[in-house]
Amino acid sequence: MERKELENILTRMTLEEKIGQLVQLTPDFFSKGTGEITGPMADLGLSEEELYTIGSVLGTHTKEEVIRIQKNYLKKSRLKIPLVFMADVIHGYETIFPIPLALGASFSEELVKKVADYSAKETTEAGVHVTFSPMVDLVRDPRWGRVLESTGEDSYLNTILGSAFVKGYQGENGNLSQNKDKIAACLKHFAAYGAAEGGRDYNTVDMSDLNLYENYLPSFAGGIAAGAKLVMTSFNVFKGIPSTANQWLLKKVLREDLDFKGLVISDWGAVRELVTHGVAEDLKEAAILGLNAGCDMDMMSNAYLKNLKEALKENAVTKEQINAAVLKVLELKNDLGLFEDPYRGVLEKENTITASEKIRQVAREAVRKSCVLLKNEENILPLQPQQKIALVGPFAESNDLLGAWSWIGKKEEVVTLKEGLEKVCPSLRTVGTKERACFTKDELENMLEAAKNNDVVIVALGESSAESGEATSKGQPILPSSQVELLRELQAVNPNIVTILFNGRPLILEDVAQLSKGLLEAFFPGSEGGNGISDLLVGKYSPEGKLPMTYPLTIGQIPLHYDELTTGRPLTENYQGGGYVSFYLDQPNTPLYPFGYGLTYGNLTIKEVKIPKIMKENLDVTLTLENHSFKEVSETLQVYVKDHVGKVALPKRKLRKILKVTLEGNSAKEVVFSLTKEDLVYVHPDLKKYSDPGEFTLYLGFNSTCPSYGSFTLE
Repeated sequence: MERKELENILTRMTLEEKIGQLVQLTPDFFSKGTGEITGPMADLGLSEEELYTIGSVLGTHTKEEVIRIQKNYLKKSRLKIPLVFMADVIHGYETIFPIPLALGASFSEELVKKVADYSAKETTEAGVHVTFSPMVDLVRDPRWGRVLESTGEDSYLNTILGSAFVKGYQGENGNLSQNKDKIAACLKHFAAYGAAEGGRDYNTVDMSDLNLYENYLPSFAGGIAAGAKLVMTSFNVFKGIPSTANQWLLKKVLREDLDFKGLVISDWGAVRELVTHGVAEDLKEAAILGLNAGCDMDMMSNAYLKNLKEALKENAVTKEQINAAVLKVLELKNDLGLFEDPYRGVLEKENTITASEKIRQVAREAVRKSCVLLKNEENILPLQPQQKIALVGPFAESNDLLGAWSWIGKKEEVVTLKEGLEKVCPSLRTVGTKERACFTKDELENMLEAAKNNDVVIVALGESSAESGEATSKGQPILPSSQVELLRELQAVNPNIVTILFNGRPLILEDVAQLSKGLLEAFFPGSEGGNGISDLLVGKYSPEGKLPMTYPLTIGQIPLHYDELTTGRPLTENYQGGGYVSFYLDQPNTPLYPFGYGLTYGNLTIKEVKIPKIMKENLDVTLTLENHSFKEVSETLQVYVKDHVGKVALPKRKLRKILKVTLEGNSAKEVVFSLTKEDLVYVHPDLKKYSDPGEFTLYLGFNSTCPSYGSFTLE
């Protein structure tokens, strides 16, 4: 449909119909076609007439539900403008992939794009048109439960992976009207939600514009450049004003600076919460503030529906503002092809993807590529065929591996760690326990007996899926003391401990690391968790995941990230004591595991690095990678750069490029990469991004503490 036709629809709409298009509600507002007023309708004071002006529905489950609601809606809607259906498809729909933080650990655009592609295929089979993903918030505080939904602490990594999510969901060309197995992507949360004070969800955010533009906006810019159709406002206050009512944030930053043309939607109830924030006296004022700020759609409140008409009469909002917001909704529906086919092919579509062998294979691959091997003392991994293996702990037989936002995923379809290992370790002995704070005496004795009588003890520990995600902030991101004590008792009878961690955030792991010879961070791995982890444990594949967030040594270090500024009095390697530098009296500055860290079963070294002394437009670097082990290894070569002098204080180093390299056993490979001026830009005091001539140091390696291999000068 051409834009003129959309504008023609707009001219035919009543004011009430226009306002209705700006509202999103859940399926339970819609009766089964009987004309009854549902409980939720009564709670919000909605009439049936108002209900059939609504523009969008969120959270449907099946295609049958979508078809029923859409069919009944079109029967009762005067202009037959179809509904757009949206849902939280965060790391899969029914088939659950590893959580986004784990996908961040893959450092792989290709994998993330593939996961998003298959998520879209499965989602469209259920009739859903839009996903509230990717969450591209930068995260640096593991106390915040929603770090689970992010791809980590680095703006470059978040940008390339956020863009990969968008391209996977929407397709490379973004033609959603033709590609009916694709869905529209919604970037969230705008903006700086990941910097909530104290790591407490929904809490205040206060930061400099420089920090915002340098670290928190690039991932949004990347997602917008990739074609994302929607942006969601964040719950937090920014510059003293809630994001949903923040004109500077939504109009100046999002619309002008980032050039976003699509639909802006509030988070759940965020317009209503302007009253709770204390910036609006009542829902009418909240509606006025939201629309004036540029929030087009009101999710799950009646602020717009019940108040914009009166606000227009009072000239508190304008007809032009309402029309512009409605046009954004109509454009989204047109982009999805809903005017030509309100059901978007779902009437003819069969469920061929859900639970298919292919999507399960992709989920298994995602597990293999996102697990991070943190420790492998004495090469305890991979397991050897002749070894006797015991599997113990509260997650040994647990199917609680899906994590938050797996609301449609079925726990009974999860491959547990026990089920995965039984296929590759025939002599496996398993002693699982319930997921609870402590263990019974019999359970403990059985685990200790298993540890004594086997060569290697795999201990499955972690946090429940209810302990990470939205509204799950933790003042102490640690394992339960009972789990650490269990590890201590097991280690006392058998030191050959391999610990597998299931969790949604970086944890304080010093004790766990000391008590384990092998340590594998599996996050919440999803439906194929047990199979993917087992592939790694027996050496069918080598681990290749890298930490997307720094793992602190102590809680007192939080928030901690690798790209910190030097300060005027930095703590250096040559420091001999005496104070007056930036350090702690009672703990080191350095983390337990740095950003980008992760071991493989190989032994790779970097040789023969050649860096030109002068860079004009490009800098072509060559090096040789050598694999000294007999196993094939896929590694993530990380390129960091330090800009020595800037117009603002600059980080010690910044990740500027990621290269995935696969080497056969006992082989070498030449690697060539280029840096451009665009790779050296930073945000200046005028909030513009560009690079400066001067000296730069290049760091190469396999985590953020990798060594320098020389310097170059940008002319």
